[in-house]
Amino acid sequence: MNKIPSTTFMQPAQAENINDTFFDGHYKHIWRNVIPEGLTNAEIDFLIQTADLRQGSMVLDLMCGYGRHTLALARQGIQVTAVDNLSNYVTEVLEIVRKENLPVTCTLSNVMDYEPPETFDLVICLGNNLSFFDWKELEKLFSMIGSHTRPGGLFITNSWTIAEIVFKNFTPKIWSTANDLRYLVDNKMLFNPTRVESEMTILPANGAEEKRKAIDYIYSLNELRMLLEHSGFSMKETWSIPGKRKFALGEPRVYIEAEKL
Repeated sequence: MNKIPSTTFMQPAQAENINDTFFDGHYKHIWRNVIPEGLTNAEIDFLIQTADLRQGSMVLDLMCGYGRHTLALARQGIQVTAVDNLSNYVTEVLEIVRKENLPVTCTLSNVMDYEPPETFDLVICLGNNLSFFDWKELEKLFSMIGSHTRPGGLFITNSWTIAEIVFKNFTPKIWSTANDLRYLVDNKMLFNPTRVESEMTILPANGAEEKRKAIDYIYSLNELRMLLEHSGFSMKETWSIPGKRKFALGEPRVYIEAEKL
């Protein structure tokens, strides 16, 4: 019988990252509308097939957000540990886990302070989250992931802010809408370290405007490959459409598939 853990706990906080509070407020609702359901379904199929997941397989979902991958995997009997630093997200996922009696452990923690007690068949970090971290932080994060992925297991992540995408498609200002929210993203490309600093102005139909600032550190695929190899991984493949089309310069996103040696 599968164990059904659903405990939420706190871990010590590290020094604040500018992105730590980015998903609070209105942007939490914007983010829910950024990713279409069809893409999430395609990602789930890719994860299950590529990592050969089955009932009882163990998955670590880092920066899980509102649990779009965690819940879909757990509904197929896969054991998932879901980690996020935003209490609203963790509470939302935990409520569904308890209601549906899913095999999920929900953990409220900054990933830079997180150390799981077990190893996993698959570790995922999906949603452009790696760009939140500078080189030293990313090195530390990859080291933790490498230490808790079984030999032959996989680490799968995605991004739309790697150098091979950003340098070709950089746009200083972007206007977008999500339901009744209109928002402007003002981007600046800076160097040493290479990064995009953004200020988002959210204009709700009713209520005061809200501003958010973020930093996305820009890494090339080769830099990510070196960091992965240093943590015991081999970069197996890069995809534009997960499992169907390999990544090419200027594609809107990349999925990185790495195997623990």
